[in-house]
Amino acid sequence: MIAPLADDAPRRADLVEIVASDPLIAATLVRARDLALPDWLVVSGAVYQTVWNRLTGRPSGHGLKDIDLVWFDADDLSFEAEDRTIARVGTIFADWPVPVEARNQARVHLWFERRFGAPYAPLSSSAEALGRYASICHAVGLRMEADGRIDVYAPFGLDDVFALRIRPNRVLDNAATHAAKAARMAALWPELTVEPW
Repeated sequence: MIAPLADDAPRRADLVEIVASDPLIAATLVRARDLALPDWLVVSGAVYQTVWNRLTGRPSGHGLKDIDLVWFDADDLSFEAEDRTIARVGTIFADWPVPVEARNQARVHLWFERRFGAPYAPLSSSAEALGRYASICHAVGLRMEADGRIDVYAPFGLDDVFALRIRPNRVLDNAATHAAKAARMAALWPELTVEPW
């Protein structure tokens, strides 16, 4: 399992301050915590785009298409079990200004190859999935603990997020996803530096 980021304390503190002061993301973390899903994280765009908005002076929520909420539950890998949790998440976030997309990371290996054309080994945690995201800056997740502390998970660190940089993560053949997301992000944040696959 990937441990919470410990070796990048100044960046971690900056990230926590930014997301804790963003009304939408802070409230998302509270509701996600209250759902009490096993091994849950708010990941990817909701995190790095919130930082980019702060760094570039854009309003909260700029460019945010959805919020990704993942969890890990290997006890029941059926589609029906995941669908029940997705419906529960949908009910809790029915009034949210953007959709909250929820997925059980214990099931990704069951559908990934069919959708993306490449094999995907089973995961052992939600945090492990971050290391397989298409771009380095995407690989960041947050969890709010019962005491309100926000844990940061970032297997590649936070330099790319704070440098407004999109670099590929070549651990999987995910060039198409990297290119599509980079093009969308560059249109919304022209300050970005994009490294092609």
